[in-house]
Amino acid sequence: MFFDNDKSDAEVRADLEKKLWDGLGSSSPFVMLGLQGVEDSRTRPMSVQIDEQDGKKTIYFFADKRENLVEAIGERHRALATFVNKGHDIFAHIHGDLVIDNDRAVIDRLWGPMIAPWFEGNKEDPNLTLLRFDTETANVWLAGGAEHLVKAALEAFGKDVEPPSYEDKRADVELS
Repeated sequence: MFFDNDKSDAEVRADLEKKLWDGLGSSSPFVMLGLQGVEDSRTRPMSVQIDEQDGKKTIYFFADKRENLVEAIGERHRALATFVNKGHDIFAHIHGDLVIDNDRAVIDRLWGPMIAPWFEGNKEDPNLTLLRFDTETANVWLAGGAEHLVKAALEAFGKDVEPPSYEDKRADVELS
């Protein structure tokens, strides 16, 4: 899971971007989503839906139009999402614009058994809103994992340990 220190910055960014997309599409595709510059700037847990068309990945969320977050969007609003994968080895802060996009074809493609229980009227529920996250950048971190735990344990027993380097485990990646 660790990166080769001989990789270029571009290779590190590409590896981290791939790990982020893999994590978002895994068995724990949840983020904390919030809007920037609004009175109620609290983040909320949301389930990520990834739509891949022609090699481009887009993040969507199903939401209830009565929710404060949806009401505050207007047509488009700056947003951020924080993500931690199930194994707690990928962390990310994702920036972009949140847009209401009730495209029926996308709703039909992304609809599934994990979404249906949230909407009494299923895909026809009048409160159903599809949000598109027009991502721009993500600050992605790869955690130290077992290497970090071993170093911490050695330090706890009084051993001199070199602090971990995170230079090859953190990068800002372009997602647009």
